Amino acid sequence: MTIATLDLAAETQKLLSELGVDAARYTGGSLRVASPITGREIGLLKEHSVADAKKAIDEAHKAFAEWRAVPAPKRGELVRLLGEELRAAKPALGRLVSVEVGKITSEGLGEVQEMIDICDFAVGLSRQLYGLTIATERSEHRMMESWHPLGVVGIISAFNFPVAVWSWNAALALVCGNSTVWKPSEKTPLTALAVQALFEKALKRFVAEGGQAPANLSTLLIGGRDVGEVLVDHPKVPLISATGSTAMGRAVGPRLSQRFARAILELGGNNAAIICPTADLDLTLRGVAFSSMGTAGQRCTTLRRLFVHESIYDKLVPRLQKAYQSVPIGNPLENGTLVGPLIDKAAFEKMQSALSEARSAGGKVTGGERVENGAAEAFYVRPALVLMPSQTGPVEHETFAPILYVMKYTDFDDVLDLHNAVPQGLSSSIFTNDMREAETFVSARGSDCGIANVNLGPSGAEIGGAFGGEKETGGGRESGSDAWKAYMRRATNTINYGKTLPLAQGVKFDVE
Repeated sequence: MTIATLDLAAETQKLLSELGVDAARYTGGSLRVASPITGREIGLLKEHSVADAKKAIDEAHKAFAEWRAVPAPKRGELVRLLGEELRAAKPALGRLVSVEVGKITSEGLGEVQEMIDICDFAVGLSRQLYGLTIATERSEHRMMESWHPLGVVGIISAFNFPVAVWSWNAALALVCGNSTVWKPSEKTPLTALAVQALFEKALKRFVAEGGQAPANLSTLLIGGRDVGEVLVDHPKVPLISATGSTAMGRAVGPRLSQRFARAILELGGNNAAIICPTADLDLTLRGVAFSSMGTAGQRCTTLRRLFVHESIYDKLVPRLQKAYQSVPIGNPLENGTLVGPLIDKAAFEKMQSALSEARSAGGKVTGGERVENGAAEAFYVRPALVLMPSQTGPVEHETFAPILYVMKYTDFDDVLDLHNAVPQGLSSSIFTNDMREAETFVSARGSDCGIANVNLGPSGAEIGGAFGGEKETGGGRESGSDAWKAYMRRATNTINYGKTLPLAQGVKFDVE
């Protein structure tokens, strides 16, 4: 079956039904959703109004007031049940991710596996929300640190990871005692409907098994920018986790600051890899290929800049060019495909604009052309390899498409400076077997990114580590490590169990 003859609307309906979504949720509405695989419509969703969003936040706040009183390990049990539902639904939900986003089959399934993994992580965390006991200078006093739920957590997610990013936030927020309100990307809301249905199924099981949980713990808002603005500006939403472009972050950040709300911002990434003289070139080739071409270059951690030492440049670059020319491009639902479509026409046009700018700056472009397959409304492209004379023009900006800019370097200290010279600071990597180079790269004077890898590409982070970056990437951290603290408020408590009242710092204030 060719791409042009695929009936993805029928398959989408079947998948959503299997995942427990009422057909009324994705038919007869005003928000048109198209699959990038064919470019054709697969759903018409009903959108929420501004009034709907405000009401949903008020109800989520009421849910928080009840949920925070439930012991954390009990809250973890709900997330454990959510993980079970995700395990059972993995084939169907993974397939829906592929249909709605255009990811190859293994990546669609991998995204659901990320959700399962973070649920497992959060269940364990529900018994480890530790505070500290702190040494005090006053006799018969105890000082300690405690952590409490924050409130309603607003989640604004992007199209490229339509469900995994929600889970990174929601699983942690729920075990920490918060409620969540989620606005997914307008480009990929169908997978959100499916996840909400799975959550509601888990919640129903939790209550049936004796758990105490209010309605509206997880709320889904379908809509555009006006609905997102309600989340950002609402006084009952103390934390917004927003994933998207740097431009979006520039709009969201100041509005949150104005009302002293917290922000977890996951924004642009212009990620680089340094290929050193001692690098294993076979390993490097595989690492660079996946990081630069996987998900059709539509990951925030996609490799976009490649610095190759002059001594191995002529060995590695021809092999990369061959890989770029031969990588299988096409229907992501078919076995063997490694590169699926761009999300839409706008993404294709931005890619072409960046390549035109690169040519004007002296770049030599291989690939980048549209791959015709009979689907007039779908946009498949051959990944572009661009040999640049220097880091200039479009190299300094993120284009959300499979473009890899390749540059030659001579001196290690100089290339570190070039690596860090862009405004973004998400992910980075170095390929080397020189211990000094590797250790320098991950040291304080090395990569200035939130993620720094050695002998693997910048793309494909695990949930165990805190995910996020510096500079124009926004500074937010999600998922593993101690990222849970962002979803809680810290209190310092001092308890006097004696009969006197010594003051700190030896202050005397005696009254009769």
